Amino acid sequence: MFVAADVHYLPSGGARAAAVISADPCFSRVVADRVEVVPEVMPYRPGQFYLRELPPLHAVLDGLAAMTLLVIDGYADLDPDGRPGLGAHAHAEFAVPVIGVAKSAFRTATHAIPILRGTSARPLYVTAAGMPSTDAAGLVRRMAGPYRIPDALRRADTLARIGLPQTPSS
Repeated sequence: MFVAADVHYLPSGGARAAAVISADPCFSRVVADRVEVVPEVMPYRPGQFYLRELPPLHAVLDGLAAMTLLVIDGYADLDPDGRPGLGAHAHAEFAVPVIGVAKSAFRTATHAIPILRGTSARPLYVTAAGMPSTDAAGLVRRMAGPYRIPDALRRADTLARIGLPQTPSS
């Protein structure tokens, strides 16, 4: 089971986390979506973003015992010396390889592998924890979707922002 996840912070002070679950590492076959709301999260603290992000990720990922890979929006590590970012902390928490896909360059992340997708001239920056970054970059290049951002991450972002569509009750 391959999972792409994202977290959106709500004006109320809580967070909504979303997970897109696929049967293949390129996310060409999405099998399920999950969304969880956490009513309260820690305030943002520079250098400790993971403390704010991990509880919502736990809410949406706990119970996915067969998860073999997690793809997140962000960095796995923040510099070539391995200073842990969200992805490294998620790797330690969930005991699966984590691929970090960042949309913008981080000043100290000179080791991140820039990749181009679709027709975009702007790269994504790939890092990884628990697997070689070169393998992670190759996988992100092959992920489903014609755009710069892979479809699974776009979907996780949308679900984290707006939630799952509500079905009318009978």
